[in-house]
Amino acid sequence: MLRLDDRDMEILRVLSTDGRITKSALAEKIGLSPTPCWDRLKKLESAGIIEGYRAEISLKKLGQHVSVFVAAELSDHTAASFRIFENAVQGQDEIVSCWALGGGYDYLLHIITRDIDAYQRLIDELLEAKIGLARYFTYIVTKPIKGSGAPPFKLLLE
Repeated sequence: MLRLDDRDMEILRVLSTDGRITKSALAEKIGLSPTPCWDRLKKLESAGIIEGYRAEISLKKLGQHVSVFVAAELSDHTAASFRIFENAVQGQDEIVSCWALGGGYDYLLHIITRDIDAYQRLIDELLEAKIGLARYFTYIVTKPIKGSGAPPFKLLLE
């Protein structure tokens, strides 16, 4: 595992809130000259700590949509069953995130569709595909409160 110091953590903190910052502005913000800052940035990318850069899109301004969380239970708990379900999820663009869970449910899915009818059609397709989906529980997002902010870097490395 790559050993990170305070400057590396500061680079991650700044990039997690401003991925478009220029390299020179990043260097200035963390108190380094551009070349050492660039070297650290390349090291973080090469180590896979920085996985990519992306834009945050306002779906509300693009048009009508519904955001749904689904807690899913599989009928069988074998490695093969989990692989079948996970492969099926990978092929669905509307499923924007999926997490395997320990505890009660097997998976938590985040689904974004145009409307509830489109959501139900997706669920019907998943049920008909015989991918082991036994039960599902639908939770419709009524309003976002807190989005994907920066990770709590200081807490993670204590």
